[in-house]
Amino acid sequence: MTETRRRAFRGISGRLAREYLSRLGGEVSAGGHVSGPHWSASINEETVEVGPSLTLTEVQITFEGAAEELDELIPSFARKAMRAGG
Repeated sequence: MTETRRRAFRGISGRLAREYLSRLGGEVSAGGHVSGPHWSASINEETVEVGPSLTLTEVQITFEGAAEELDELIPSFARKAMRAGG
């Protein structure tokens, strides 16, 4: 059964998100969509205001796939995203 899960990550770019997903077994298509063996991910990014004078890039990722796959993929991706830039 296929599930859809949406997550938002701040402080990384869409390009970096695609790179991390490719390191986790995905292949990036010409349109920026990433497909893995039993999952796929669509990436959107926008600039969000965090305060009166601070903005960050927020990447929204829609993951689709089997629950077992997403249970492993999303935390692995989140760990990579937390370490971005460091």
